[in-house]
Order: sequence, then structure tokens, then C-alpha cells
Amino acid sequence: MNRPTTFHGIPTRAPKIEALANISASFELFCLASGMEALGEMMDHDARAICGPRHARGHDRRAHRWGKTRGKIGFHGGKVEIERPRLRSFEGKEQALPSWEAAVGEDWLGKWAMNQMLINVSTRKFARSVRLPEGDVPAPMGSGLSKSAASRRFVALSAARMKEWVASDLSGLDLLVIQIDGIHMDEDLIQVAAIGVDAKGDKHPLGLIEGATENAATVQALINNLIERGLDPAVPRLFIIDGAKALSKAIRRTFGAAAAIQRCQVHKARNIMERLPKSLHPSVRRVLRQAWELDDADKAEKLLRNLARRLERDWSGVSGSILEGVDEILTVTRLGLPKELRRSLACTNIIENVMGTVRRVCRNVKRWRSASMAMRWTAAAMQEAAKGFRRLKAHKQLPALRAALEAHQTRNSTRGVLARQANAA
Repeated sequence: MNRPTTFHGIPTRAPKIEALANISASFELFCLASGMEALGEMMDHDARAICGPRHARGHDRRAHRWGKTRGKIGFHGGKVEIERPRLRSFEGKEQALPSWEAAVGEDWLGKWAMNQMLINVSTRKFARSVRLPEGDVPAPMGSGLSKSAASRRFVALSAARMKEWVASDLSGLDLLVIQIDGIHMDEDLIQVAAIGVDAKGDKHPLGLIEGATENAATVQALINNLIERGLDPAVPRLFIIDGAKALSKAIRRTFGAAAAIQRCQVHKARNIMERLPKSLHPSVRRVLRQAWELDDADKAEKLLRNLARRLERDWSGVSGSILEGVDEILTVTRLGLPKELRRSLACTNIIENVMGTVRRVCRNVKRWRSASMAMRWTAAAMQEAAKGFRRLKAHKQLPALRAALEAHQTRNSTRGVLARQANAA
């Protein structure tokens, strides 16, 4: 019987004594040879199951042997070549070997290339990252370790995963919180992403859209995509944004004028402090912290208005910035949420952490050739960030958020009915 072999002298079926001796020379080579030997035995078993024993006759045969051919299979360290049996059905068509098809379908080399690029290994260093230069496993031409081969694998795998992700069904997620934010990839290229938190406190990357600017049309396209995939616009939710007017406009247009929107308090405080001299930082920061911590929204708003009044004479622009969107800054307080839950939902830290991962993953990219390229990288980075997601700290208090959102929706529905009745009268 012809036995499967590999090129470049990798011993796949060496005697046991010789194989054991190889351990001291190169454990990596020994493991590779052992794995390839096991795969060869599996293919022989498949051939016997389909064609029966050699030279045998019988009605159970579904095909007959048709020689052997060489084929390459990828593992994490590159491609290796193995001889595999060829089978032909009685109709003259090629018959697949289940074990070979399963091994090729694993695509370990593609997965390894994507994993390496997500941890910032450049394509030029990919070959060295998977095989030691002084190692005994050869890396000849055609082993799939070149920078162009690694790039092609990343493009193909990241595009497939992004396509599956952006079309996934959202109807099964009991989402209570949605955070939306944008990240500038280039001067005329921005990615707007959404992260959701369900009733158990688990976080989910929801969607991604590209645009030239973070305008209402771009955000609306993202929201429309979420709704098409099963997000119910009638369910009350808390939306957390960084303060961009385009975000508020698109949210209210889709989810109603009374949608609960929380502007990020961290962004607000940072924008205010950056416009003031350092001598005013301690006093202004103290007032803002007091306002964020108060349980009474009216008292908190009064504090902010008093602060704006104090700054109006010398810093009129900053005073106006404090009052701009003051209602949305205190949404979590007006909902009457517990303090621990307010702290978790008063800022966009969840999506900011995701955007930090996007920046880290994409730092090796020197030029964005197209929006689709940026989409692939951003989607891959968001899915990488999702691997480290932890449950919301105050997840046990999320039932209070659901009750507050339902009460908020009921109050605004009642007001709308009364207003329509007053107008009719």
C-alpha cells in the first residue's frame, strides 16, 4: 500500500523508535508528523468505508479508487503537503473524503492569521510569529506565510464574519440600554457603532455603519439597520450618547420625541473643563460632581444653572455649554434610578472601551483604501472587544431601569393624549 508522505522530508510514518527519537531533536516536528500520520490513517479508513478493501467486490461499494494526489492542508504554522487517496463514483465523479474535507474546512491557518493581526502582528512578521527561524519545521515557498497570503486570509475571514454579524437577528435580545458613538478613521471617514445591554447586564455589539461625517443620515442608517434586524422601536429603552445633536435627532425621529436619552456626563465635564483656566477647575469640578451625585433631578439642575450664572459674565460661552442639553444630562436622575446604576449608565464608558480596542487593533493600518476596509477592521475589532465583555456592575438593579422606562413611556403617552384632547376642544 502506498503510504501518505509529505514533501521536504517530514516523516509521517516513521517507525516508533525513530519517531520517539525525534522528540529529542524536535518536539514540534514529531507532533506535526504524528498528526499527519493520524490524518493519513483516517483517509485510508474513509477509502475502505466507501470502496471496501482493495481488490474486493461487493454491492456496498459506492466508488472505486483512482490513484493518489498531493494536496496542501493548513495548520497554525503554515501549509504542509500530503498525499491523499482519490476516489471516483461509478458515474465518474470525484468522491470526497470526509476526513480530508473536515481538515481543510477547519482553516486553521486563516484563523491564526486573523488572530495574529488582531493582536497587532503585522503581515510582514506573520511568518516569524508562527514559526521560529531556527525551528526544524520547514517553511518553503507556497506555505502560505507571506505577507500577501496573510492579508488575503484576513480580508476573506473578516469580511465573512462581518457579513454574518451585521445580518444577525436581534429580536431575541431583551435590550434595555443602547449606546451609540462614532470613531473617526480618516478625515472623511467615520464609523458609527452601537452597543446594547440586555436585562441580565450582558453587553452585545449590535451594529456598525460607515459615513463621511457623524450626521443624522449616518446615524439613521444605523438605527434602520437595527430595526430591520429585529429591534422593536415600541419597547422603551435608555439611549446613551456623547452629546452629538445628530444622534439625538435620529433617535427621537425613530423612537419618539419622548425617548429617554442620556448624554455622557464624562464628556460634558471634560468639554467644560477644557474651556476653563486651571484656577477654576477645582470649584467647577466640585459642583459638577455634586450635581451628578444628587438623587433629586430638580436640585441637580438648579446647581448647574447656578454654576452657569456664576460663569456667565467672564465665560459666557462655557455658561451656555453647561445649560445646553441640561435635561438630557440628568435623564438617569429623573428616572429615579439607584445610585450605583446611575453611575454605570451616566456615561459612554462601555462603547468608549470598545473604541479603544478598535484604535489598538487598527494602529498598524497606515492608509484606509476604502470604507469597506475600515468596516471590516472595525467589525473585527468590536468582536475582539466582545471577548472581554463583563456583566454590567449594577446588573442586579436593571429591573428598576425597566420599571422606570415603562413609567416614563406611560407618562408621556398620557400627556400626549391630554394634549390632543385639549387641542380638539
